[in-house]
Amino acid sequence: MTNNAQKTKSAWTFATFFGAGYFPKGPGTAGSVAAILLAWPLMLAGFTNVSFALLAMVALYPAIRASGIVATESGRKDPQIVVIDEVLGQWLTLGGALRLNWRSLLLALALFRFFDILKPPPIRLIERIPGGAGIVLDDMMAGVFGAVVLFVLQSLTQV
Repeated sequence: MTNNAQKTKSAWTFATFFGAGYFPKGPGTAGSVAAILLAWPLMLAGFTNVSFALLAMVALYPAIRASGIVATESGRKDPQIVVIDEVLGQWLTLGGALRLNWRSLLLALALFRFFDILKPPPIRLIERIPGGAGIVLDDMMAGVFGAVVLFVLQSLTQV
């Protein structure tokens, strides 16, 4: 396999979050669930809310690059199989958690999916950015919205 072919294969693997994007029904939700399923053992291993936010930020540039490659090679502006954007947005939502437990993981999942699907302003505008940046950054903004709401809800309740 040539170096370019290996880079392309790696981009597709990362962009689909190791195959989660190939889930036949609701690949975006499958990507978010995969992010939560991975978050659980990371949380038990000592990851904090800040750890999840940092993880999302560290993976941001590779996610944009991989998403752009898959979009170009598939000929689609925002291929449904690209779910690394949902993964990072989901982890960014966890960055707003005051407490990490199974309830906060489920609430973060619901909040992120709500904002990712609804796409209130300015998320819809960010989605128009061309290439991998538009694919990933709108979900990062949905993650910010989710993080703020999660933070407020946990400030006011025992969730």
